[in-house]
Amino acid sequence: MPKPRLLQFSGRRRHRKTRARSMSQTTALDIDGMTLRLVQAIPRGQRSEITRIAALPLELAETERTDPTLLGQAVARSLARAGLRPGSVIMGVPRAQVVLRELTLPALEDIRELASMVHFQVSRDLPFRLDEAVVDFKVRRGVRRPALDVTPGESSPAKPDAPVPDKVEVLVAAVRRDAVEFYLQTCEAAGLKLAALGLLSYGNVRCAEACRVDDGENPFALVSLRPDEMNIDVIARQSLLFSRGAAIKLVAESAAAPAVAAAPAADAPAGEAEAPAPAPAADVPRPATYAEAATIEVVRSLHSYAGMEPQSAGKIVVAGASGQEAAVVEALSKRLSIPCALLDLAEALDLPADAREHATGTLAAIGLALGLGDPDGLPFDFLNPKQPAVPRDMRRIRILAGVAAAAAMLVFVLTLRTSLINQRERIRRDLAAELADAEKKSPIYKRMIQQAGSVEDWAKGNADWIDHYAYLSAILPPSEEVYLTSLSVGGPGVIRLAVQARSGEILAKLDKQLRTAGYDVKPLAITPGADRYGYEFRSTVELLVPERMKIDLSKTKTPARPADDISLEPPAHKGGGG
Repeated sequence: MPKPRLLQFSGRRRHRKTRARSMSQTTALDIDGMTLRLVQAIPRGQRSEITRIAALPLELAETERTDPTLLGQAVARSLARAGLRPGSVIMGVPRAQVVLRELTLPALEDIRELASMVHFQVSRDLPFRLDEAVVDFKVRRGVRRPALDVTPGESSPAKPDAPVPDKVEVLVAAVRRDAVEFYLQTCEAAGLKLAALGLLSYGNVRCAEACRVDDGENPFALVSLRPDEMNIDVIARQSLLFSRGAAIKLVAESAAAPAVAAAPAADAPAGEAEAPAPAPAADVPRPATYAEAATIEVVRSLHSYAGMEPQSAGKIVVAGASGQEAAVVEALSKRLSIPCALLDLAEALDLPADAREHATGTLAAIGLALGLGDPDGLPFDFLNPKQPAVPRDMRRIRILAGVAAAAAMLVFVLTLRTSLINQRERIRRDLAAELADAEKKSPIYKRMIQQAGSVEDWAKGNADWIDHYAYLSAILPPSEEVYLTSLSVGGPGVIRLAVQARSGEILAKLDKQLRTAGYDVKPLAITPGADRYGYEFRSTVELLVPERMKIDLSKTKTPARPADDISLEPPAHKGGGG
């Protein structure tokens, strides 16, 4: 199979002084029978400029078109052979898969509130459940309710100066959610990102606007021929007034080829669906050619539109790439009394002459690519529809409020717990520091406790130990004979003396003197030892103080100190050197 030819061109270059926007390429894909039609555009100021058109054959069986995976793989192969790698793309839903309704609703500033009213109104007209549908809408125009006529003699229902509420005409489009999933899965299988999913009928309207085929305020009919179906759209003021799709299978390429017409799709915007056409009688011949079948569907659609709108279509424009467009124009011209013409996209959009062959079938794709680049974007985007305001669920709100209150209380309790723990932790650290410091001073404390115990024992003994010390100093032999090495008090009324004497007789004399002084003396144990000063006998004397013992220091006389006693010498002056 030869590689498909790509046609690259630029549209008319108007408004050269318009400020250019950021270059963001838009790629529109339209699966037209067994052909993939591709249109790419980039923004140029306040408009979009077509940069590329391609018609790529799809290599798959007719029965595989309903499988999104196989269809996506075929799209990927066609794009790869053409050397195209679009990032995000836009596609359109055929008219036969969309339910269109026209509603008149109060004018609301909040688009979400208007969406809520649209969902409520359209849910009663859908042939499927609302939760199975994707609903989007476009506000076409605003209308004002006319003032009520009052018959003379009747009371006015309202004050003359009361404001008349404004209304808006809303065109609603609904498609099954399964159809949206089909296009998403197709793009995923093709390795593409679906950025928007519009309506092919609106693509026709937008392309017709770009081609400037409108007739002012007068409506006109745009007939789009496709291999599997045909669309009849009535357009006025760049708005879709009526849309209808009919399934007509193109069997042969010649103008005289037979055509098979299926049951027509539901009429759009203006209300009820058209009833299926009655089956032809046995003596009524069926359409022999594709042009005759298409003419019958166009006439039927125009009659349906005329029954809903007071103003009929002023002309008919035919477009498509089926090869039967000229024959359809000729048949319509013979059947109807209004002008019929063939839309030449290449001429209307000022395209090169070699783009005519592939441009004729890209009516909807060009419109979608141009519409995505408009300042307001697509009026219908089933991938990103206008959502209604979320209703308030008071039960859920109360539950969330309770959960929030419980969470706040939990946070408060945890914060309080953390604060108390930190406070106790600071106290513990302070006590641990004090304990460590106390452990370092434990020997001092123990010594102080021992000394305090000794003082307490001394105080509990009810004895004036200082007097006993003075009394013993007076009654003991002079220091030339004996001297004390230690004196201690222990237990109730017990005095212990460690003495050293020059001879054992002096210690025996000491025992007698102490007994004579009134003390109870335990037997002495004399221990001989060497001493360089001659005090070679040692002993420990334990005295018991009787409870009735009285000491009169006035009757005692302390022995005189020896002549060589150092304590008798005057103290040396500081810094005297001697």
